[in-house]
Amino acid sequence: METVLEFIPAVTPFSGKTVGSVTLDFDSRRRRRIRLTTDEGQDFLLNLAEVATLRDGDVLILKTGDGIVVKAAPEPVVDVTCKDTAELVRVAWHLGNRHLPTQLLGDRLRIRQDHVIEEMLQILGAVPTRLYAPFNPEGGAYGHGETQGHDHGHSHDHPHSHGKNS
Repeated sequence: METVLEFIPAVTPFSGKTVGSVTLDFDSRRRRRIRLTTDEGQDFLLNLAEVATLRDGDVLILKTGDGIVVKAAPEPVVDVTCKDTAELVRVAWHLGNRHLPTQLLGDRLRIRQDHVIEEMLQILGAVPTRLYAPFNPEGGAYGHGETQGHDHGHSHDHPHSHGKNS
């Protein structure tokens, strides 16, 4: 079985030969080690050094040097629109405050389907529209492009004072 040890981000040109593609939903694109099958039916082992979130267009590099293109599969999502930019920013703040993976699409936001969040969005005046589409949420600022967790290498336990003479 062929093995993938690394990948090239979609923003970096790949000059090698591509031998197929693999279409995965968002959860399946956040992996370190897993057996996968290309869209053409070839099995391979993804065996990265650490967990990574693969993005649409990334190229998995086989030990042979050939590439397999990652495609984001359509999945149940909600596109969120608002009457103006100020409302969209306010809604984005509420989604971020809940640490929800969110894709930024210029004039709209995209999140996973969740009826509780959709009700909240309507209360906030947003218009949630359910559809099936690829989901590529924004990476976290401290997670080096990842969307899970909030580890950025230090504790939030900083010294501070509540008294007068500090």
